[in-house]
Amino acid sequence: MRASRLLSLLLLLQTRGRMTAPELAGELEVSVRTVYRDVEALSSAGVPVYADRGPAGGYRLLDGYRTRLNGLTAEEASSLFLAGLPGPAAELGLAEVAATAELKVLAALPPEPRSHATRMRERFHLDVPGWYRDADPVPFLGEVAEAVWEQRPLRMTYRRWGPREVERLVHPYGLVLKGGAWYMIAFAGEGEPRTYRVSRIVAAELLADRFERPADFDLAGFWSRYAAEFRERMHTGEALVRVAPGTEGLLRHTVGAELTDAALAAAGPPGDDGWVTLRLPVESTRHAHWLLLRLGADVEVLGPPELREAMAATAVRLAALYGERPG
Repeated sequence: MRASRLLSLLLLLQTRGRMTAPELAGELEVSVRTVYRDVEALSSAGVPVYADRGPAGGYRLLDGYRTRLNGLTAEEASSLFLAGLPGPAAELGLAEVAATAELKVLAALPPEPRSHATRMRERFHLDVPGWYRDADPVPFLGEVAEAVWEQRPLRMTYRRWGPREVERLVHPYGLVLKGGAWYMIAFAGEGEPRTYRVSRIVAAELLADRFERPADFDLAGFWSRYAAEFRERMHTGEALVRVAPGTEGLLRHTVGAELTDAALAAAGPPGDDGWVTLRLPVESTRHAHWLLLRLGADVEVLGPPELREAMAATAVRLAALYGERPG
Protein backbone atom coordinates (compact mmCIF):
# COMPACT_ATOMS: atom_id res chain seq x y z
CA MET A 1 0.00 0.00 0.00
CA ARG A 2 2.77 2.44 0.95
CA ALA A 3 4.81 1.55 -2.13
CA SER A 4 1.83 2.41 -4.32
CA ARG A 5 1.40 5.72 -2.49
CA LEU A 6 5.09 6.59 -2.88
CA LEU A 7 4.83 5.90 -6.60
CA SER A 8 1.73 8.10 -6.84
CA LEU A 9 3.51 10.92 -5.01
CA LEU A 10 6.48 10.65 -7.36
CA LEU A 11 4.25 10.70 -10.45
CA LEU A 12 2.33 13.72 -9.12
CA LEU A 13 5.55 15.70 -8.73
CA GLN A 14 6.75 14.55 -12.14
CA THR A 15 3.57 15.55 -13.98
CA ARG A 16 2.55 18.68 -12.07
CA GLY A 17 5.82 20.16 -10.92
CA ARG A 18 5.98 21.95 -7.57
CA MET A 19 3.26 20.96 -5.08
CA THR A 20 2.77 21.85 -1.43
CA ALA A 21 2.42 19.25 1.30
CA PRO A 22 -1.32 20.05 1.78
CA GLU A 23 -1.89 19.71 -1.98
CA LEU A 24 -0.16 16.33 -2.02
CA ALA A 25 -2.09 15.23 1.07
CA GLY A 26 -5.37 16.14 -0.65
CA GLU A 27 -4.50 14.23 -3.82
CA LEU A 28 -3.30 11.15 -1.93
CA GLU A 29 -6.06 11.33 0.73
CA VAL A 30 -3.58 11.15 3.61
CA SER A 31 -2.43 13.50 6.37
CA VAL A 32 0.23 16.17 5.84
CA ARG A 33 2.42 14.33 8.36
CA THR A 34 2.24 11.21 6.16
CA VAL A 35 3.36 13.30 3.18
CA TYR A 36 6.39 14.47 5.17
CA ARG A 37 7.31 10.85 5.96
CA ASP A 38 6.80 9.73 2.35
CA VAL A 39 8.98 12.54 0.97
CA GLU A 40 11.70 11.60 3.43
CA ALA A 41 11.44 7.96 2.30
CA LEU A 42 11.81 8.98 -1.36
CA SER A 43 14.84 11.10 -0.55
CA SER A 44 16.41 8.22 1.37
CA ALA A 45 15.87 6.00 -1.68
CA GLY A 46 17.84 8.40 -3.86
CA VAL A 47 14.96 10.27 -5.51
CA PRO A 48 15.98 13.97 -5.82
CA VAL A 49 13.02 15.61 -4.06
CA TYR A 50 13.67 19.18 -2.93
CA ALA A 51 11.69 21.50 -0.65
CA ASP A 52 11.42 25.18 -1.64
CA ARG A 53 10.81 27.51 1.27
CA GLY A 54 8.55 30.55 1.35
CA PRO A 55 4.92 31.39 0.44
CA ALA A 56 5.32 29.97 -3.09
CA GLY A 57 7.29 26.96 -1.90
CA GLY A 58 6.57 23.28 -1.98
CA TYR A 59 8.15 20.02 -3.04
CA ARG A 60 9.59 19.45 -6.48
CA LEU A 61 11.88 17.08 -8.33
CA LEU A 62 15.33 18.04 -9.56
CA ASP A 63 15.01 19.72 -12.96
CA GLY A 64 15.24 17.16 -15.74
CA TYR A 65 14.64 14.16 -13.47
CA ARG A 66 12.26 11.59 -14.95
CA THR A 67 11.25 8.23 -13.57
CA ARG A 68 11.90 5.14 -15.63
CA LEU A 69 8.61 3.39 -14.95
CA ASN A 70 7.63 0.95 -17.68
CA GLY A 71 5.85 -1.74 -15.65
CA LEU A 72 2.11 -1.42 -16.09
CA THR A 73 0.17 -4.18 -14.36
CA ALA A 74 -2.18 -6.32 -16.45
CA GLU A 75 -5.22 -4.62 -14.87
CA GLU A 76 -3.82 -1.11 -15.48
CA ALA A 77 -3.04 -1.93 -19.11
CA SER A 78 -6.52 -3.38 -19.62
CA SER A 79 -8.19 -0.29 -18.18
CA LEU A 80 -6.48 1.92 -20.76
CA PHE A 81 -8.52 0.31 -23.52
CA LEU A 82 -11.81 0.93 -21.71
CA ALA A 83 -10.91 4.62 -21.55
CA GLY A 84 -10.83 4.98 -25.34
CA LEU A 85 -14.13 5.94 -27.03
CA PRO A 86 -13.75 5.41 -30.79
CA GLY A 87 -16.98 7.24 -31.70
CA PRO A 88 -16.20 10.50 -29.88
CA ALA A 89 -12.57 10.33 -31.00
CA ALA A 90 -13.73 10.13 -34.62
CA GLU A 91 -16.14 13.05 -34.11
CA LEU A 92 -13.25 15.14 -32.80
CA GLY A 93 -11.08 14.14 -35.77
CA LEU A 94 -8.78 12.04 -33.60
CA ALA A 95 -9.66 8.52 -34.73
CA GLU A 96 -6.36 7.91 -36.54
CA VAL A 97 -4.33 9.49 -33.74
CA ALA A 98 -6.11 7.41 -31.09
CA ALA A 99 -5.62 4.21 -33.08
CA THR A 100 -1.91 4.92 -33.51
CA ALA A 101 -1.51 5.66 -29.80
CA GLU A 102 -3.28 2.40 -28.95
CA LEU A 103 -0.89 0.44 -31.17
CA LYS A 104 2.13 2.13 -29.58
CA VAL A 105 0.90 1.30 -26.08
CA LEU A 106 0.32 -2.33 -27.07
CA ALA A 107 3.77 -2.57 -28.65
CA ALA A 108 5.45 -1.17 -25.53
CA LEU A 109 3.76 -3.53 -23.09
CA PRO A 110 5.36 -6.73 -21.81
CA PRO A 111 3.66 -9.97 -22.94
CA GLU A 112 1.26 -10.51 -20.01
CA PRO A 113 -0.19 -6.97 -19.83
CA ARG A 114 -0.36 -6.92 -23.64
CA SER A 115 -2.41 -10.12 -23.61
CA HIS A 116 -4.83 -8.71 -21.01
CA ALA A 117 -5.20 -5.44 -22.94
CA THR A 118 -5.89 -7.25 -26.21
CA ARG A 119 -8.57 -9.41 -24.60
CA MET A 120 -10.15 -6.32 -23.04
CA ARG A 121 -10.37 -4.65 -26.45
CA GLU A 122 -11.80 -7.79 -28.04
CA ARG A 123 -14.44 -8.46 -25.37
CA PHE A 124 -15.65 -5.03 -24.20
CA HIS A 125 -17.12 -2.27 -26.34
CA LEU A 126 -18.42 1.12 -25.16
CA ASP A 127 -21.47 2.55 -26.93
CA VAL A 128 -22.30 5.93 -25.39
CA PRO A 129 -25.81 6.95 -26.61
CA GLY A 130 -28.93 5.43 -25.05
CA TRP A 131 -31.03 2.78 -26.78
CA TYR A 132 -33.89 4.93 -27.99
CA ARG A 133 -31.94 7.84 -29.36
CA ASP A 134 -29.11 8.43 -31.77
CA ALA A 135 -26.15 10.66 -31.11
CA ASP A 136 -26.73 14.31 -32.01
CA PRO A 137 -25.54 15.48 -35.44
CA VAL A 138 -22.65 17.87 -34.73
CA PRO A 139 -21.43 19.38 -38.04
CA PHE A 140 -19.47 22.12 -36.23
CA LEU A 141 -17.85 19.99 -33.54
CA GLY A 142 -14.47 20.29 -35.28
CA GLU A 143 -14.56 24.09 -35.14
CA VAL A 144 -15.64 24.02 -31.50
CA ALA A 145 -12.90 21.56 -30.56
CA GLU A 146 -10.26 23.67 -32.32
CA ALA A 147 -11.53 26.80 -30.57
CA VAL A 148 -11.27 25.02 -27.21
CA TRP A 149 -7.80 23.67 -27.90
CA GLU A 150 -6.32 26.78 -29.53
CA GLN A 151 -8.11 29.27 -27.22
CA ARG A 152 -9.67 31.08 -30.17
CA PRO A 153 -12.97 32.99 -30.07
CA LEU A 154 -15.94 31.49 -31.91
CA ARG A 155 -18.67 33.49 -33.63
CA MET A 156 -21.75 31.30 -33.96
CA THR A 157 -25.43 31.24 -34.79
CA TYR A 158 -27.17 29.26 -32.08
CA ARG A 159 -30.68 27.80 -32.19
CA ARG A 160 -32.37 28.20 -28.84
CA TRP A 161 -35.43 26.21 -27.76
CA GLY A 162 -38.05 26.84 -30.40
CA PRO A 163 -37.37 28.43 -33.80
CA ARG A 164 -35.41 31.42 -32.42
CA GLU A 165 -31.78 31.83 -33.51
CA VAL A 166 -29.28 34.15 -31.83
CA GLU A 167 -25.78 35.38 -32.68
CA ARG A 168 -23.08 34.81 -30.07
CA LEU A 169 -19.36 35.57 -29.79
CA VAL A 170 -17.96 33.19 -27.20
CA HIS A 171 -14.70 32.00 -25.66
CA PRO A 172 -14.97 28.19 -25.49
CA TYR A 173 -13.42 26.76 -22.31
CA GLY A 174 -14.20 23.06 -22.74
CA LEU A 175 -16.28 20.24 -24.23
CA VAL A 176 -18.37 17.66 -22.37
CA LEU A 177 -19.88 14.46 -23.80
CA LYS A 178 -23.04 13.51 -21.90
CA GLY A 179 -25.31 10.66 -22.96
CA GLY A 180 -24.24 10.88 -26.61
CA ALA A 181 -24.65 14.69 -26.75
CA TRP A 182 -21.78 17.19 -26.91
CA TYR A 183 -21.92 20.36 -24.82
CA MET A 184 -19.65 23.41 -25.09
CA ILE A 185 -18.82 25.39 -21.96
CA ALA A 186 -18.05 28.96 -23.04
CA PHE A 187 -17.82 32.53 -21.75
CA ALA A 188 -20.15 34.89 -23.59
CA GLY A 189 -18.79 38.24 -22.37
CA GLU A 190 -20.34 38.66 -18.92
CA GLY A 191 -21.32 36.67 -15.88
CA GLU A 192 -20.47 32.98 -15.52
CA PRO A 193 -19.61 30.58 -18.37
CA ARG A 194 -22.66 29.11 -20.07
CA THR A 195 -23.50 25.71 -21.53
CA TYR A 196 -24.38 25.29 -25.21
CA ARG A 197 -25.51 22.11 -26.95
CA VAL A 198 -23.19 21.72 -29.92
CA SER A 199 -25.90 20.18 -32.13
CA ARG A 200 -27.80 23.50 -31.89
CA ILE A 201 -24.99 25.45 -33.53
CA VAL A 202 -26.20 26.18 -37.08
CA ALA A 203 -23.22 28.28 -38.22
CA ALA A 204 -19.74 28.81 -36.78
CA GLU A 205 -16.71 30.95 -37.62
CA LEU A 206 -13.36 30.47 -35.90
CA LEU A 207 -11.65 33.83 -35.32
CA ALA A 208 -7.92 34.38 -35.70
CA ASP A 209 -7.09 36.03 -32.38
CA ARG A 210 -6.58 34.30 -29.03
CA PHE A 211 -8.20 34.63 -25.61
CA GLU A 212 -6.83 33.88 -22.15
CA ARG A 213 -8.53 30.90 -20.53
CA PRO A 214 -8.84 31.43 -16.73
CA ALA A 215 -6.13 29.39 -15.03
CA ASP A 216 -8.47 28.44 -12.20
CA PHE A 217 -11.34 27.22 -14.40
CA ASP A 218 -12.17 23.60 -13.48
CA LEU A 219 -14.18 21.96 -16.27
CA ALA A 220 -15.15 18.84 -14.29
CA GLY A 221 -16.15 20.91 -11.26
CA PHE A 222 -18.19 23.33 -13.40
CA TRP A 223 -20.06 20.46 -15.07
CA SER A 224 -20.79 18.76 -11.75
CA ARG A 225 -22.31 21.97 -10.35
CA TYR A 226 -24.21 22.66 -13.58
CA ALA A 227 -25.71 19.14 -13.65
CA ALA A 228 -26.84 19.42 -10.02
CA GLU A 229 -28.40 22.86 -10.58
CA PHE A 230 -30.06 21.64 -13.79
CA ARG A 231 -31.75 18.80 -11.93
CA GLU A 232 -32.98 21.23 -9.28
CA ARG A 233 -34.35 23.64 -11.90
CA MET A 234 -35.94 20.82 -13.85
CA HIS A 235 -37.94 19.35 -10.96
CA THR A 236 -39.86 22.30 -9.55
CA GLY A 237 -43.13 20.49 -8.81
CA GLU A 238 -44.25 17.42 -6.90
CA ALA A 239 -46.75 14.63 -7.54
CA LEU A 240 -48.34 12.56 -4.78
CA VAL A 241 -48.94 9.04 -6.10
CA ARG A 242 -49.77 5.51 -5.00
CA VAL A 243 -47.93 2.72 -6.80
CA ALA A 244 -48.76 -0.97 -6.91
CA PRO A 245 -46.44 -3.64 -5.49
CA GLY A 246 -43.66 -4.64 -7.87
CA THR A 247 -43.81 -1.38 -9.82
CA GLU A 248 -40.49 -0.04 -8.51
CA GLY A 249 -38.45 -1.25 -11.51
CA LEU A 250 -40.78 0.35 -14.06
CA LEU A 251 -40.91 3.52 -11.98
CA ARG A 252 -37.09 3.72 -12.00
CA HIS A 253 -37.07 3.32 -15.76
CA THR A 254 -39.80 5.93 -16.20
CA VAL A 255 -38.86 8.77 -13.84
CA GLY A 256 -35.23 7.85 -13.08
CA ALA A 257 -33.51 5.67 -10.51
CA GLU A 258 -32.23 8.56 -8.39
CA LEU A 259 -35.65 10.19 -7.96
CA THR A 260 -37.40 6.85 -7.41
CA ASP A 261 -34.95 5.61 -4.80
CA ALA A 262 -35.10 8.91 -2.91
CA ALA A 263 -38.92 8.81 -2.91
CA LEU A 264 -38.99 5.18 -1.77
CA ALA A 265 -36.53 5.93 1.04
CA ALA A 266 -38.76 8.76 2.30
CA ALA A 267 -42.01 6.79 1.97
CA GLY A 268 -43.92 5.19 4.80
CA PRO A 269 -44.79 1.48 4.99
CA PRO A 270 -47.09 -0.04 2.34
CA GLY A 271 -50.82 -0.10 2.94
CA ASP A 272 -52.83 -3.26 3.56
CA ASP A 273 -53.13 -3.72 -0.22
CA GLY A 274 -49.34 -3.44 -0.65
CA TRP A 275 -49.50 -0.07 -2.44
CA VAL A 276 -46.96 2.59 -1.44
CA THR A 277 -47.60 6.35 -1.35
CA LEU A 278 -44.74 8.42 -2.81
CA ARG A 279 -43.89 12.07 -3.37
CA LEU A 280 -42.17 12.36 -6.75
CA PRO A 281 -40.41 15.52 -8.00
CA VAL A 282 -41.74 16.47 -11.45
CA GLU A 283 -41.00 19.07 -14.10
CA SER A 284 -44.57 20.12 -14.82
CA THR A 285 -48.13 18.80 -14.81
CA ARG A 286 -47.94 18.07 -18.53
CA HIS A 287 -44.66 16.18 -18.27
CA ALA A 288 -45.78 14.22 -15.20
CA HIS A 289 -49.03 13.29 -16.98
CA TRP A 290 -47.05 11.94 -19.93
CA LEU A 291 -44.65 9.98 -17.72
CA LEU A 292 -47.14 8.48 -15.29
CA LEU A 293 -49.47 7.28 -18.06
CA ARG A 294 -46.74 4.76 -18.88
CA LEU A 295 -47.48 3.00 -15.60
CA GLY A 296 -51.10 2.39 -16.58
CA ALA A 297 -53.28 1.07 -13.76
CA ASP A 298 -50.27 0.46 -11.51
CA VAL A 299 -50.26 4.09 -10.37
CA GLU A 300 -52.90 6.36 -8.88
CA VAL A 301 -52.28 10.09 -8.80
CA LEU A 302 -53.53 11.69 -5.58
CA GLY A 303 -52.34 15.22 -6.25
CA PRO A 304 -52.01 17.91 -7.33
CA PRO A 305 -55.67 18.16 -8.42
CA GLU A 306 -54.87 19.34 -11.96
CA LEU A 307 -52.66 16.29 -12.55
CA ARG A 308 -55.26 13.89 -11.18
CA GLU A 309 -57.90 15.52 -13.40
CA ALA A 310 -55.65 15.19 -16.46
CA MET A 311 -55.06 11.50 -15.71
CA ALA A 312 -58.81 10.91 -15.21
CA ALA A 313 -59.71 12.71 -18.46
CA THR A 314 -57.22 10.56 -20.38
CA ALA A 315 -58.59 7.41 -18.75
CA VAL A 316 -62.12 8.37 -19.86
CA ARG A 317 -60.94 8.92 -23.44
CA LEU A 318 -59.10 5.61 -23.45
CA ALA A 319 -62.14 3.78 -22.10
CA ALA A 320 -64.30 5.30 -24.83
CA LEU A 321 -61.73 4.46 -27.50
CA TYR A 322 -61.27 0.84 -26.47
CA GLY A 323 -64.90 0.30 -25.51
CA GLU A 324 -65.85 0.38 -29.18
CA ARG A 325 -65.21 -2.82 -31.07
CA PRO A 326 -63.57 -2.45 -34.48
CA GLY A 327 -66.15 -2.64 -37.31
